[in-house]
Amino acid sequence: MAKRIVVALGGNAILTDDPSAQAQQAALVTTAQQLVGFLNDTENQLVVTHGNGPQVGNLLLQQINGGSAKNPAMPLDTVGGMTQGELGFWLSNALNKAFKAKDITGDVATIVTRTVVDAADQAFQKPTKPIGPFYTETEFTAIKNEHPDWTLVEDAGRGYRRVVPSPKPTSIVEANVIKEIVANGTTLVAAGGGGIPVMTKSDEFVGVEAVIDKDFSAAKLAELVDADELVILTAVKNVYIHFNQPEEQKLGKIDVATAKQYLAAGEFAAGSMKPKIEAAVSFVEKTGKRAVITSLDNVENYINTEDGTIIEP
Repeated sequence: MAKRIVVALGGNAILTDDPSAQAQQAALVTTAQQLVGFLNDTENQLVVTHGNGPQVGNLLLQQINGGSAKNPAMPLDTVGGMTQGELGFWLSNALNKAFKAKDITGDVATIVTRTVVDAADQAFQKPTKPIGPFYTETEFTAIKNEHPDWTLVEDAGRGYRRVVPSPKPTSIVEANVIKEIVANGTTLVAAGGGGIPVMTKSDEFVGVEAVIDKDFSAAKLAELVDADELVILTAVKNVYIHFNQPEEQKLGKIDVATAKQYLAAGEFAAGSMKPKIEAAVSFVEKTGKRAVITSLDNVENYINTEDGTIIEP
């Protein structure tokens, strides 16, 4: 049965230990070879979204270090747009290559995407998303003086980092366009890095200094384009409860109520699996469709045997 599928790629699908352009492109070639499995049914429609945290951090640092009065550094929202284009370019090329190897017909395209957030979101009062490098205690004062508008926090004894707001998405500006393009059979890369965060002010969109969690934006995108399935690809094949404890238990198929019970019980780490479960639950509750969390390496097994963690209505 043909399906419209939104796939959210984790960082391991793009960045290895080598941050060079060549290494990231090579990683995406391998990633694309896995993704084309979702098109074994030639009637399926595929939208791919991805993270961009390391790329945003690296580019922002380059901008700051290389900025001058005549060539000023760009703000965070614009840097997010730059990395959407960068990664979309690489991923589109990789998908075209994978299509050719598998004799799959059809076009591939990338759309730079804006994600609407609410100015009243409490995330703007308490920035939590770390970006960029670590700073030592001796560097802290100089960085704070140089960038007085930054929020710097101590990070687990490893130094200080800049943190920015991570608001929840309320809408996707290009959702209707994305839906139309995908319905015509184009495989689309969209909402990279969670999308460029924007607010509406005086009937226009204005970029804001924030980073949106890509799993939440993927869930919102999947909801708005009427996806039949949301697939969140991460580093592990299954979600676990009682993780790393003697009673550790792998989760296969569960219903959304059970997933919410595990969330309430604090079973999932805040900076790791928790946002993926929350995003999956949001999509399932709002659409009545199902969400899947598994690993990139397990895509073929999931497609053939439904091996992975599946959250159903």
